[in-house]
Amino acid sequence: MAGTRWWQRGIIYHVYPRSFQDTDGDGIGDLEGIEQRLEHIAGLGCDAVWISPVYPSPMKDHGYDVADYTGIHPLFGTLEDFDRLVARARALGLKVIMDFVPNHSSDQHPWFLESRSSRDNPKRDWYVWRDAKPDGSPPNNWISVFSGPAWKWDEATGQYYLHSFLPEQPDLNWRNPEVRAAMYDAMRFWLDRGVDGFRLDVVYYCMKDPELRDNPPNPGWKPGMPEIDTLLQTNSNDHEDMAIVISEMRELVDEYDDRLLIGEIYLPLERLMAYYGRDLSGAHLPFNFQLILTPWEAREVAALVEQYEGLLPEGGWPNWVLGNHDQRRVAGRVGAAQARIAAMLLFTLRGTPTLYYGDEIGMPNVDIPPGRGEDAWGRHEAGFTRDPQRTPMQWDDTEHAGFSTVEPWLPLSPDWRARNVASQDRDPGSMLTLHRRLIALRRGSPALAIGDWSGIETVGDVFAFKRHREGDEITVVLNFGAREEEVADLHLPGGAGRITLSTHLDRDDETVGPGVRLRPNEGVIIVA
Repeated sequence: MAGTRWWQRGIIYHVYPRSFQDTDGDGIGDLEGIEQRLEHIAGLGCDAVWISPVYPSPMKDHGYDVADYTGIHPLFGTLEDFDRLVARARALGLKVIMDFVPNHSSDQHPWFLESRSSRDNPKRDWYVWRDAKPDGSPPNNWISVFSGPAWKWDEATGQYYLHSFLPEQPDLNWRNPEVRAAMYDAMRFWLDRGVDGFRLDVVYYCMKDPELRDNPPNPGWKPGMPEIDTLLQTNSNDHEDMAIVISEMRELVDEYDDRLLIGEIYLPLERLMAYYGRDLSGAHLPFNFQLILTPWEAREVAALVEQYEGLLPEGGWPNWVLGNHDQRRVAGRVGAAQARIAAMLLFTLRGTPTLYYGDEIGMPNVDIPPGRGEDAWGRHEAGFTRDPQRTPMQWDDTEHAGFSTVEPWLPLSPDWRARNVASQDRDPGSMLTLHRRLIALRRGSPALAIGDWSGIETVGDVFAFKRHREGDEITVVLNFGAREEEVADLHLPGGAGRITLSTHLDRDDETVGPGVRLRPNEGVIIVA
C-alpha cells in the first residue's frame, strides 16, 4: 500500500484510562495498566492507541480540566510510566495518540490562578473576562454544555469569566498569541517524548465570535433535549478564525515526522469539512461522528455515506467513529445483534476507523445505581450522564472482571462473567472473534484498507456497497433489519462470488451470485 500514511490504512483504538486496567489497587485504571494490556490492542490488529487525558487535574471532569499540560496525574502514574508505555507500544508496532485539551484549563491551573488574582495581572487576558451588563447579568446568553450560564461571576475582581463547560473549566483566550505559544510549547513537549499525534478535545470551541454576541434560539429544540440545545451555537464556537488556529497546529505537528492531528468536532458535515483546511492544511482527520448521530436505518446510513463522500475536499481522507467516552455504546444504541452489523460497517467503509474500548466484546451501557454516579454532566443536569459508557473493561470472569483487585470506580455490567475478553477469546462465534477477523481482512485487502467506495442500489432494509482497488473488489451487504432480506443482483464480476465473512461467522467460502440472501441482522463480505 505504497503512497499512503500509516493513519490512512490504520485503525485507532480509544482507551479511557480510568477504566482500562488498574494495577495499584485503587479501583481506577492507570498507565501501567494500559501498558500491560497493549498486547490485546496489538492482537486485535489495531495500529494506534488514543489515550484520554492523564494530566494533573482536580478531576472535576475526569481529566478534561487540566492543571498542568506537561505532567502526569499521580492517579495514573508518572512521566517515566508514560515513557515506558510509549516504548512498549513501539515494540508492539503501535502508535500513541495523546488527548490534548486546548479550549479550557482547570481553574486550578497556575495560569488561571494568576489571571484571577487581579485585573492588571499579565495573564488576565489569557482567559475570557468581561464586565457584567448594567443589571448585573452575564455578558451574553451563552449556555454551558453542562447547563446553566456559560459565565461565572468572580467577586474578587468584579468580572465574569467564560466557561463553555464546567465553571471549573475556564476558557482560554485563543486570540491572545501568548496563549497560543504556550499551548504549542505543551504540544511540542509530548511530541518530543515520542507521541505520534493528538486528538484535540472540542477544538472547534477555541475561537468564538470576537464581539461575544448572543446565540439565537433553536427552533428545533424539544423538551428532553439538553439545555444547551435551546440555542443555536452560532457565536459561541466555530468562528471562521478557527482556520488560523487549526493551520498553526498542523504546521506544528508537521515539524515532526509522520504525526497525526485529529479534531473532535461536533458540527454539520458542511462545516466539518472546513477543518481539513485550505489545501488540506488543517486536521488530518476531523472526527466524523455521524454514524453515532444518524438513525440506524439502511436508507439513512446509505444517504449519510453518500453525502459525506461527496463533501470531502479533494484528497481529504475520511474517517468513521461508532463510539467514544461521550456517547452511549453502540450495543446500547442499536442492540446486540445490530452491533455486529455496525462493526462490519465500521471496518469496511472507506477511511480510518476508531474503535472504543469494550465495543470489541459488545459491552453494553451500564445502569449506574443512585449514589454511584461520577460524571460532571450528570451532577449538573438531571437525566444526562456519560457514566454508562465509561465502565471498567471486562477482561475475564475473576473478581472485578480482571480490571482491579478492589471495587472499581464505576460498577461493572451485570453480564461481566459471561461477556469478557477471556471467554470470547475461546469462542469462535464471539463478537471479539468477529472483530479480529474483520480487522485481519481489512489489513490484508488493499481494497478495504485504502480502496475506492461506490454504493449499490438495494431495496428493503439493506445497505450494500463495493470497495475496489487495482483489480481487487470487495462487496459488502448489510441487513439492518430483523427479517430475512434478498438482494437480487450485486453486479459481481462474472456473476458470482464467495462469502469470505459473515457477521454470524458461519458462511465462510459459500458461493453466491448474482445476488445474496441475508438472514435477519446479518452482514456479509463477498470477494469475486
